[in-house]
Formats: sequence, C-alpha cells, structure tokens
Amino acid sequence: MGRYAAGLAMLVLFAAGSPAPSQAQAMGQISVVFAKVGLIVGAGRGRGVLTYRGRNYPFRVSGLSLGITAGASAMRLTGHVSGLRGVKDFAGTYDAVGGSGALIGGAGGVQMTNAKGLTISLQGPAAGLEFAANRSGIRISLQ
Repeated sequence: MGRYAAGLAMLVLFAAGSPAPSQAQAMGQISVVFAKVGLIVGAGRGRGVLTYRGRNYPFRVSGLSLGITAGASAMRLTGHVSGLRGVKDFAGTYDAVGGSGALIGGAGGVQMTNAKGLTISLQGPAAGLEFAANRSGIRISLQ
C-alpha cells in the first residue's frame, strides 16, 4: 500500500509541475529576405515567415542600424527563434548585433533579442556590395 501511495503522490506532483502545452516554450523556424542600404547609418526592410508548431506566420521586418555600414545588399537568412510561448510574443522591437560582407556574393548573420525574452539567430548568403558591423533596432510585425 505504501508503494502505491508514493507512486500516486509522484504522479500528482509531476502532473502539477509540468507546464500546460499552451504555456510551454517551443522552438520556431524562421526565414527572411532582407534588403538594406547605408553609409554609417543603415536602413532595411524585408519580409519573412515564422514556422511555429506546424503553422506558417508571415511577417514584415524593418530596421535602422548605426555603426560601420557602407554599401547595399540583399540577404536571404534562415535560422531559429527560441523562447517562444506563443506567436503574439514574436512581434515587437528587437535589439540586434550583426555583421555582413558582400562583394557580389558573401554572407551575413544576426542575433536579436526582445524584451519578452525571445532570441532570433539568423545566417545566410548576401548579394551586393556592402560591409557592415553594427548595432540595430529591428521591428517585426505579423501580417
């Protein structure tokens, strides 16, 4: 009888301590097409798709950067979003640190975080004539 009660108590504690599926964090996949131009101060716009829990969510992205920026480029970035509890947490303003380089073709990458604790990591090819190493403010809005 003692083992049965202990097992039942463990099961109840485990079930009570586990977050409900709607509250649990899940990883999202992201792809973005982004074009930017700048000389010291840069600006860019793009669009992308967040894939989260089997559904696709289109979004728009825009941003300003300050740092070492010269030239223009277009990038096709892919990566992941961590810390998602729900799609509503994805939209908003992000602080970003990143860099890219392109002389006809090259590569870029960025790591972004927002006030809700989400982290977006992106990387991929860049085309154009540009060199950048800067800090940016990025705005993402779901469509």
